[in-house]
Amino acid sequence: MDRGHLHHLELWRDDATAPDGPWPWLLSRLGWTRTDDWATGCSWSLGAAYVVLESGADHVRGRTDRCRSGMNHLALWAGTREEVDALAAEAPRHGWRLLFPDLHPHAGGPSSHAAYLEDDAGFEVELVASGSALPAG
Repeated sequence: MDRGHLHHLELWRDDATAPDGPWPWLLSRLGWTRTDDWATGCSWSLGAAYVVLESGADHVRGRTDRCRSGMNHLALWAGTREEVDALAAEAPRHGWRLLFPDLHPHAGGPSSHAAYLEDDAGFEVELVASGSALPAG
C-alpha cells in the first residue's frame, strides 16, 4: 500500500457512459486504460489508482461550480513541457477550454508549466509538466 497516494476519484457527469468526450480523450492520452463499463458509468485505471465516471440514479444533472465548496480541480502530471503544450493545443477539439489563456503556461506562477483546462460541465484539470516547481507551503 502506498499510504497517502490516490486510490480513486469518482466524478459524476451527465454523460459518464459516452465513449468519446473530454474525459475519455484526456485519460486515454495520459495513459489511463478503460477497465470497466456498466449501465451508468465506467472506470479508468493507471497503476493502482482509478477514476470512475458515473451518472447513476442519485446523480443530480447539471453543471458543477468549482468555486463552491467541494473539489476545485484535479491536477495530474502530464509529461514534458512539450507534451503539456501539445495536450493544451489539442484539448479544445475534445471538449476542453483553456483557462487563463493570457497567463498560459505559467498561470500557476513563473516556475510552473501547466495547462489549466475546463470541461463542458465545469470540471477543471491542471496538467502539470515534469520539472515544474511544487508550490511552497
